[in-house]
Formats: sequence, C-alpha cells, structure tokens
Amino acid sequence: MILRDSENSGTFKDVWVLAEFAGGKVHKVTYELLGAAKKLSDKLLRKKSRVVCLVLGEGAGTKAEKFFHYCADVVITVDDSSLKTFNDTVYASVISRLVKKYKPEILISGATSRGRSIMPRVAVLVETGLTADCTGLNIEEGTGLLLQTRPAYGGNIIATIKCEHHRPQMSTVRQGVFKAPVPDNSGTGEVIEEIVLEAEKKTRISVIEESFGEDKGINLSDADIIVTGGRGVKGPKGFDMIAELAQALKGAVGASRAAVDSGWISYTHQVGQTGRTVQPKIYIACGVSGQIQHLTGMQSSGFIIAINKDAEAPIMKLADVAVVGDLFEVIPEIIKLLKSG
Repeated sequence: MILRDSENSGTFKDVWVLAEFAGGKVHKVTYELLGAAKKLSDKLLRKKSRVVCLVLGEGAGTKAEKFFHYCADVVITVDDSSLKTFNDTVYASVISRLVKKYKPEILISGATSRGRSIMPRVAVLVETGLTADCTGLNIEEGTGLLLQTRPAYGGNIIATIKCEHHRPQMSTVRQGVFKAPVPDNSGTGEVIEEIVLEAEKKTRISVIEESFGEDKGINLSDADIIVTGGRGVKGPKGFDMIAELAQALKGAVGASRAAVDSGWISYTHQVGQTGRTVQPKIYIACGVSGQIQHLTGMQSSGFIIAINKDAEAPIMKLADVAVVGDLFEVIPEIIKLLKSG
C-alpha cells in the first residue's frame, strides 16, 4: 500500500504481531515479539498506538486471553477448520485482507519456517516491502519510521533498513533477539473475531498431512545451556568432546561460523548473525574468539563462560567467567567432575 501524502500516512496505526500457532501451541517467539511491539508502540509519534496480536488456526480463539498477559491490547482471532493444517497461500490471503481492512503501521512475525513462508506472500499482496531475519528493531527519532537491522553480505556488515513510502512496514525477526516480557496475568483487552472467506479457501496447494516431529537432541532455541565450539576445537573430533560436555550438562551443541564453514559440524548448530540468535541461561564458548558476528547471536545469554588460550580474545571480555587455558585440558576435567558428582 503506497503512501501518497502525509494525510494518507496518518490512516495507518498500531503495531501488529503475527502469532505463530501450530499443533495447539503458541511458539515462544510470539511472546518475545509482543514485548518488542510494546516498546515500538510506545516510541511511535502517533499517540494511542496499540499492540495487536493476530492469531490464525483451528482453536486460535482459545489462546486470545493469554496474549493480553504479554502486552497485547487487541487480539484478532481467525478460528476456522480450514486452518487446521498450514497452507501459506490461505494464511497469506486472510492476513492481507485484514491488513487492508485495519491498516497497521507495522507488522512483524518470527523468522521461523512459517513466518518466512507467509510474510513474503503478504508483502506482495499488499504491495509493501519486507525485511527478513532482523536482529534489531527500533523507531527513528523525528520520523517515527521503523529501523530494521539485519546482517548482510554474509554477516560482514550490519544494514539498517527503512520503508519510507509503503505500509505496513514489515519484518521477520529471529527468535531469541528479544526477551519475552514477564507475564501480567491481570492484563485484558479487546478480542475481534474474524473469519476465512470462501474465496480465500481456494488454493492450488493440497495439504495431505501435517506432523510435528520430535527434534533429535535439544533445539538451540529452546536450550537452557549451550556449549559452543569454535575454530579452537580444531576439527570434527573436537566436537565429540563438546557434545560430551553438552550431554553431561543436558544442554545443546552450538558452533561458530568458522567451525561450520570448515565442515566440522552442520549449519543447524551455528550461532551468530548468519545462524541462530540464542538466549540460554548458561552459554559456554570453547575456542571461540568472539567476532562481532558471533557475539550478536549470543550476547543476551544469562551467564557466559569462555574457555580460550588467548586472554585478549573478544569473547573473554564479554564473559562472566573467563578461563585462560587449553580447552583440550580444561574440558575433560570438567566432564570428569560432572560425571563423578
């Protein structure tokens, strides 16, 4: 939707969060984004900007009240049996119609597989832009524009993107970038019930079956403890030791980009701007130098432990506990203590 003049731009208001609802559960990135949306709403130039949570899916109406506990002022539900299985064309058609109807100023979603599938389709249907995989959101002082920060050129630079002439301003945001607010169980708000139009149910895609498999091991995004190996691990065998420590701590295995690029471990373990953004309670960096691309992905961790030979490595300055030593000597001793205890 093109903004042709300042008067027209005033018709767009509110910050929307597209909730991720699947398998009867709300993805935790939704709560993180609701907290972020509240901060953005408070900074907008227009007063009375609200946080609106849009949730689609069969049974979505049963989740409305919980969103009020996480800063939502309004919840729009689309609870329909046609949304029982995920079909991005149907979802995008419904969302784009509601965007045109209510005219949000900002629309954000998680940079999950669903968000990455739906949001580009919505952007095309409403003729606006989309900034994907954001690691930061803010409001520009003076203009009220959304500042969308994301890594570019393989993480070598950080780009800040603005969408000056189209609305809504749309972003997908990585899980773990923002912390979910502390829930306020007394929160209340307005619930708006919308439907799926018959025309929106027509699609060329036929979903035969939808299943939610169990992850092997602990997902990085959900882990309370992450043990990450970097270039100092020296090879795939070094990651066997990292995995053993992670297993002893009931944590997940992470990796720096250097380790992944070297082929020592798969990309699914990568932490950083071009990998996962994480917020574990404890983050143990082993042989990780701590370049800015990596630090951006883990610096919000609760407690950071770094093991490195180089006392001057950037990760050592960020760490709550910095262990100067050879990780091949230090880690086996830690594992031995954990197993003996």
